Formats: sequence, C-alpha cells, structure tokens
Amino acid sequence: MTRFLTLFDTVVTDPLEDIPTVNELEKWLKNVGEQAFYFLIRLAAAGLLLFIGSKLIKFLMNRFKRSKLYQKMDPGLASFMASGSRIVLYIILILMCFGVLGIETASFLALFTSGGVAIGLAFQGAVTNLAGGVMILLFHPFRVGDYIETTEIAGTVNAISVLYTVVLTPDNKRVTVPNGSLTNAAITNYSAVGQRRVELTFSVSYDCDIDKVKQILLSVAESDPKSLKDPTPLARLKTQSASSLDFVLRVWCAPENYWDLYFDLNENVKKALDEAGMEIPFPQMDVHMR
Repeated sequence: MTRFLTLFDTVVTDPLEDIPTVNELEKWLKNVGEQAFYFLIRLAAAGLLLFIGSKLIKFLMNRFKRSKLYQKMDPGLASFMASGSRIVLYIILILMCFGVLGIETASFLALFTSGGVAIGLAFQGAVTNLAGGVMILLFHPFRVGDYIETTEIAGTVNAISVLYTVVLTPDNKRVTVPNGSLTNAAITNYSAVGQRRVELTFSVSYDCDIDKVKQILLSVAESDPKSLKDPTPLARLKTQSASSLDFVLRVWCAPENYWDLYFDLNENVKKALDEAGMEIPFPQMDVHMR
C-alpha cells in the first residue's frame, strides 16, 4: 500500500510542479511586453532611418548629377556611375537598418558570402549584364546618342545603365536591351565615324545623254545644304539594264541628316529629270511579228 501511494504521488503531483506560478507568468508576460516594446522602437527607428536615408540618397544623387564632374563625363559612363552609386548606397542603407533592428550584419554578410555560389547562379543573367556594362564602358563600341543596329534592334542609344542599355527606335519606341546580349552581338554603329553615305539608284531611258544625266544628279546633290563637299558626291552609270540605264548617286552627310537627305534627293532628282525632259522608263518588251 505504501509503495502504491508513493507511485500515485509521483504520477499525480509531479506534473503540477511544472505548471508555472502566477508570479512566473506575470514575469514572462512582462518580459514579452518589454521585448515587443523595444522591438517596436527599433522598428520605428529603422523605418525612420530608411525614410531619411532614401531622401538623403536622392539628394546626393541629384547633387552629383548637377556637378561639373558629372557634366564632363562621357554620358554612358555618367549613367553607369549614377546607377551603380545608387545601388551601393541603398545596400549600405539596408545594412544599417538591419543593425538598428538588432540583426547582426556580420552574420548576415557571412551568410551572404557562404551562399555566394547559389546567389551567383540565381543572378547569373544579372552578373552577365553587369560585366557587359563594364565592357561597353571600357571599349566604347557605342556611346549615348549613337545610332546602332543589331540583328534584333536599331535605334539611338538613350542611356547606358549598370545592367541595361536603353535604345529609342526611329518610331520613338523605348527598348531596354540587356548589356550581356549587346556585348555578344555584332553591332553596326552608324555614328562612330561621323559621316554616312546615302546611295540611290535612278533609271532613265536609253535615249538620254549619259553626261547630262550625271550632271543633273551632281547638281542636285551639290545644291543640297545637308550634303558634304568632302568626300565629293559621285554620279556614275551603274548598270545597262534590259529597259533602262541605271545611275548610282552617292552623297555623304552627317549621321543625323541621313534620312532627310535620302528623301530630299529622291524628290529633287525626280523634279530635275522631269524639267530636263529625261524619260524614266517602265519595263518594256519589243515583240516582232513574222
């Protein structure tokens, strides 16, 4: 009987000893309340720091863009520096906010470093674009304001950022191209040399005088203010086609005047040939009946 009572006391009374008392529960709730209060203070401080830091970063970036150093930089390099500096400043701000919240930044950096391989694989495209942006700024295959053409896009370079290049197409579409794809593609830069050649073909009948046609073409080209005098315009007989004599007209101009000169020459040559009575033939066939 004594042994049974001892066993009953062990089973029944021992669990009751593990139940916290009212004082212990009050202390625990008080401790939780204090921790929550301190966390809310830290959260508010981190939010305030994030707000002030964001405003400060915007202020610093605006001052940097208005500085003489920024104005003297190459536009592509200036855009790259601005976007890169903004990213670095925001990373520093986020780490400071983590510190205010009580998160160990050293542990965070260690975790980030240990997971560098996984992060590198996850952001492989971004790293490729970043490397492509650096290559573009180092070797300058194109600059801001250049008209370029690839197998997929053609237009004027509007901005070069850390990861992407913004291109404006002739019909004013804004295309964002990854820097990595640009560095791995063949790029035609129409603005690099500073001159472009307009080449047009005009057809006249076999009855027209060759020298007179050449004189008309050169006169129209030289009278246009957008055509360059050096190199001089060229007009020559290109092909004796089945129904016409085909003349080629080559005129050099500044890259920004290419399309204006292209259309002006087409219109003005047609008017000049009409005034001179030069016939522009249609395809024709002589049929002999027996």
